[in-house]
Amino acid sequence: MPAPIFDTVIVRFGGEIGIKAPFTRKQYERRLNTNIKASLKHHTIPHSAFSRKPGRLYIKTSQAEETADKLSQVFGVSSVSPALETSSGLDEILSISTQFARSSFEHGDSFAVRCRRVGRHPYTSQEVCREVGNRVLSMIPQLKLSVDLTHPERALELEIRDEKAYLFANVIRGVGGLPLGTQPKLVCLLKGDTRSAVACWTTMKRGCPPILVHINDSMASLRREAESAKQIAKNLMMWSLGFPARLRIARYNFKPQKLVGEYSPELAPLVRKRLMLRIAQRVAEATNSEGIVTGDSFGKNAARTTHLFRIQDEAVRGLPVYRPLLGLDDEEIVSIAKRIGLAKTATKKTEQPQAETTVELKEIREVEDELNSEKLAKDAFESMQTLELQTLTQ
Repeated sequence: MPAPIFDTVIVRFGGEIGIKAPFTRKQYERRLNTNIKASLKHHTIPHSAFSRKPGRLYIKTSQAEETADKLSQVFGVSSVSPALETSSGLDEILSISTQFARSSFEHGDSFAVRCRRVGRHPYTSQEVCREVGNRVLSMIPQLKLSVDLTHPERALELEIRDEKAYLFANVIRGVGGLPLGTQPKLVCLLKGDTRSAVACWTTMKRGCPPILVHINDSMASLRREAESAKQIAKNLMMWSLGFPARLRIARYNFKPQKLVGEYSPELAPLVRKRLMLRIAQRVAEATNSEGIVTGDSFGKNAARTTHLFRIQDEAVRGLPVYRPLLGLDDEEIVSIAKRIGLAKTATKKTEQPQAETTVELKEIREVEDELNSEKLAKDAFESMQTLELQTLTQ
């Protein structure tokens, strides 16, 4: 007998949404509902009905398994399950459960029945589990099934809510977090590497829509990094369907060799980073963004210390610079990048250990005055290009 065709997807909201105050929770659930519809539209998945309940969304669709897979990548979704819908009448539940077991279970399988129930019914959750288990064992004895409530090979899950019941076998873990758009926008600096990609993604997971910016000093060695940044931007947009898919690209003509001889060569990367932050600040002000995100983290490089981070941030006044990766090491960052599909598109860099240096802010300001960093930042912002991204099909 062919397996029953799933006709519904159960979408479970992230736990953080459920603990919000009633008004905030309502706003978050509405935002999540909008983002889910944007994902379905992008992937051209047909659906006939949405039923929103506290902590749940039930979607009627003929492509339940594909829908579940795509919606597991929507921020704010805790988990999803392809399911079969029936009425909450016990006879109907027993009938569809037996049909599902007959077509899905194999000879000698152990199984468990689990039930979650909301509403008023003439039975308890335990009674449903007991009745379903007994019916499955008695109706298909030829499979020689056994019950194992601790480590079953198969699970028959039931979610009963008011007049409806839903049967499912798999719970697909979602990405969690907060619905994108429930927090302010942030400017994300994309360098084309793993760290900046993961840093942007982590702030998106906290509900912040990204304003993607790549800043290039026109050096030939950075062309490959620019192409990588474009590919990363496309991949990130798959996590923000329904939001503008754009990458802003700025270029400037700062030549670090000007600093060699007269100034310490350690100043060059700091001056470059401060210039990038100045450009990013102008983008943030133009887009009403609430801060700047970088992929900085502690590491072997001498430019990745709290002292030098503070010197970098001094170039941006009145706007916070966020570094969400400070608590992670390189292996943890790469692990996240692989899990979310960003590792293959990022450029790889081999970082050599360097001795920590002490740089005086006074020296940096002298160099910036000579280079006229404010004008460089202004010119780069005014000549910035905006690339409309064609999101990737997955």
